[in-house]
Amino acid sequence: MTLILALSTWVSPAHGANNPELLPDEATPVIDLARVFTPMQREALVEDLDAVEARSGWKLRVLTQYDRTPGLAVKDFWGVDERSLVLIADPRGGNLLNFSVGDAMFALLPRNYWVELQTRFGNQYYVRDHGEDGAIRDALAAVETCLVRGGCRVVPGLPQEQWVLTFILSMVGGVVAGFAAHPRPRSSSPVAWTWVLLLAPLWGVM
Repeated sequence: MTLILALSTWVSPAHGANNPELLPDEATPVIDLARVFTPMQREALVEDLDAVEARSGWKLRVLTQYDRTPGLAVKDFWGVDERSLVLIADPRGGNLLNFSVGDAMFALLPRNYWVELQTRFGNQYYVRDHGEDGAIRDALAAVETCLVRGGCRVVPGLPQEQWVLTFILSMVGGVVAGFAAHPRPRSSSPVAWTWVLLLAPLWGVM
């Protein structure tokens, strides 16, 4: 396994590095120790992850924790290998999301992808607006989308903050272009192309 943004609590003696007694009795792709999901949400997530594995062979696993963690015991429990992703949700680190990524998946989704995935969906503002369950499900949905595509260099979709900034800059750029194109007094042309071309660099930056 290639460890990306791995939680220190996985190996911290204070929280237990290997506690198999915390594992469920039955096989499941979701271990919800922090009680993030409602029973219906958990059931739907289990069905989705099982379907992904049956369809593609990629093993997506979710561990939520707060006080204690099963730690390294989950590797044997889930049979973690090069085609596995373990998403660890733990709010104690400041960012909710951390990932342990198998080598085969890492080849399709490089390090910068996981950094962006963590910062986009695991930050406190996103978690506040969408809940811990929403942050986890949205991050997994982004991974599933990229696996279907055969890999991604960046996380698909535009963050809301970037969308708002793009919209504002587009509006400002339109105002600048409109002002520049407004015909000047005693001009025979309906569009002041000279001013449009003169301000084109500024408009392009916006």
